[in-house]
Amino acid sequence: MTTLIQLEIMRTLRNKRYLLVSLLYPGLLYVFFINAYHGGSVAGGTPAKSYFMVSMATFGAVGAVLSNSAQRISLERKSGWVRQLRLTALPGRAYTAAKIASCAVTTLPAIAVVFAIGAVEGVRLSAAQWGGLGLALWLGSFVFAALGVALGYAAAPDSVQPIVMIIYMLMALFGGTWFPVTGSMKSFARFNPVYLYNQLATFTQPGHPLDTVAVGGLAGFLVVFVAVAAHLYHKDTKQA
Repeated sequence: MTTLIQLEIMRTLRNKRYLLVSLLYPGLLYVFFINAYHGGSVAGGTPAKSYFMVSMATFGAVGAVLSNSAQRISLERKSGWVRQLRLTALPGRAYTAAKIASCAVTTLPAIAVVFAIGAVEGVRLSAAQWGGLGLALWLGSFVFAALGVALGYAAAPDSVQPIVMIIYMLMALFGGTWFPVTGSMKSFARFNPVYLYNQLATFTQPGHPLDTVAVGGLAGFLVVFVAVAAHLYHKDTKQA
């Protein structure tokens, strides 16, 4: 399984589309948003530079794991590569776990790039806050890696990309990625994993502890997505 994880990581990092969508695009959007706010604050008083640093890091991380895992698995199913792996000693759960782990590792560069731009732009956090925030966002990305695996088994290669993009953009739109979620929208946003993901950053603000409700919600989504991915894998095995 370790070899498979290493192979998947190298394939992703060599993908030019990954470098553009997951690394450059979130960084450029971050610069755009903070200039649009002229260094001010968003609703709730959070500095725009801090708010969009987190939201664009999550945007890049979610995009990295969703688009790469879902489309690649769907194509591997079509080419027969998954069927070939089933003939080896690699258990099905190991294949699924390797996909999730390798995708989550590739989110680190996406998070690091936006953090670096944020630091240059004047975001000031303690070493513990930088480390804690990075760790929280990285661990949270496992949720979307599992979702990407599930979508890869659920969708056909011809339709997986638009399906992923629609789900991705809707979750970002109503999850606080482009603007803070306020008022009655929060009641619905709590059922959105991207909103919960963005809430992990609240503990970097003075007087705000880690949002344990968001952590619990993400853990619940992780269990559900892994269960769905496992079910679809076994279903695909029976159809093969």
